[in-house]
Amino acid sequence: MSRTQSRTSRHHIQRIGWLRAAVLGANDGILSTSSLIVGVAAASPGKTAVLLAGIAGLAAGAMSMAAGEFVSVSSQSDTERADLAAEKRELEENPEAELDQLTQIYVDRGLEHALARQVATQLTERNGLAAHARDELGISESVVPRPVQAALASAASFSIGASVPVAVAVAVPAQIVIACVSASSLASLALLGAISAEAGGASKFNAAVRVTFWGALAMAVTAGIGRLFGTVV
Repeated sequence: MSRTQSRTSRHHIQRIGWLRAAVLGANDGILSTSSLIVGVAAASPGKTAVLLAGIAGLAAGAMSMAAGEFVSVSSQSDTERADLAAEKRELEENPEAELDQLTQIYVDRGLEHALARQVATQLTERNGLAAHARDELGISESVVPRPVQAALASAASFSIGASVPVAVAVAVPAQIVIACVSASSLASLALLGAISAEAGGASKFNAAVRVTFWGALAMAVTAGIGRLFGTVV
């Protein structure tokens, strides 16, 4: 692998924290809000109810995403800190056993025992905790959890995503809200999937097809439920 390829790969993995939160927020904003609007529109043709549902969904969803992401990432961070504290104690109390453990990790990855021991010794002398965090616990500095950053990214991206179906619902007549919101939301989901795949170095086509399919399914289900309950009521 060339230096350029290595640097590109490292940059992709460094994006994973905020990219995951931002993509999840925008995707959920588009999908949940458009589904809500389509479901309400199918149940009631009144534009006021449709707009109220869309705006309420935007506000509630943004706060829910921020709170959920903050709690989730904070829990991950707490777990990693606890694991690192335990590993630090083990290194202080039984350094030889920890050196043997690190050596065996490198042996299992394909190094000869003598070389694995040399690598483990040198890494331990430089920063034993970092070596065990990376190679034993799988904790990397490039993906350190950042709860506040993830919460803000989720709330902002959800709001941006949700604003698409809300804006369309405001702009078009009530009679064509379902068709226009569905079409614009599916197009936005496809674009979002392609952009996120590009940022993450994945297939743009596969990502676009995946999010569009599930978006269409979600809106079809909510429209059907709205139509059913609207008829019953």
